[in-house]
Amino acid sequence: MNVLSAPWKNLHTVGTLSTTREGGVSKAPFRSLNVGLHVGDNKGHVLKNRSLLNEHTPKPAVWLNQVHSADVVIVDKHFDVNEQRDADALYTQLLNQPLAIMTADCLPILLTSSDGREVAAIHGGWRGLEQGIVKNVLECFSAKYENIHAWLGPAIGPSQFEVGAEVLELFEKRSPLLTSAFTLQANNKYLADIYAIARILLSQCCIKNITGGEYCTVTQHDLFFSYRRDSKTGRMASLIWRK
Repeated sequence: MNVLSAPWKNLHTVGTLSTTREGGVSKAPFRSLNVGLHVGDNKGHVLKNRSLLNEHTPKPAVWLNQVHSADVVIVDKHFDVNEQRDADALYTQLLNQPLAIMTADCLPILLTSSDGREVAAIHGGWRGLEQGIVKNVLECFSAKYENIHAWLGPAIGPSQFEVGAEVLELFEKRSPLLTSAFTLQANNKYLADIYAIARILLSQCCIKNITGGEYCTVTQHDLFFSYRRDSKTGRMASLIWRK
């Protein structure tokens, strides 16, 4: 299984993992490590892929029914891991409990406090980012924001994410600084840099330790699923847990 991880140094009490499309059992167009049960893939293949994923984690992950919201689920000792909640971010202080979010162009954001006692995972679609999901997750942390680390996982690259003026206007209302993440094209559409959007939102919350943002799910066909490129496709997973 070919996986990525956050390049955090001196954070030995935090585990991270971000899958690619390689190393699973699904058949085309979901080849091969699809972990999404909602995309039309063979259920048995998806469960086998998730089982392969479990070999790299201390226990099975908590999964969400992602709905492009700004809602956060807190996973504590009272949380029922068998219940799938509608939300787009997870936060926990529990030991050895992986948090999982799925993407196929949207931005996975993994967060941890410097002491490794608090972790979170965000499904950063543009709607959730615009609605304030980053701030909502950070408000769950007891650590000072300057002591939080963020990793931006594989997402659609800045040369591939074309949006209309209405998307720019929504972000512009949230903060004029966000307009710098949009580039006007000759067709009067805009290229949006979702990595830049996330960095600005994190920086506005005083997060200084931000890494990642070098991949493009659309153009790196052999490594990643991309909904914008293929429409019918699988999903990657990005996970984080306290060791």
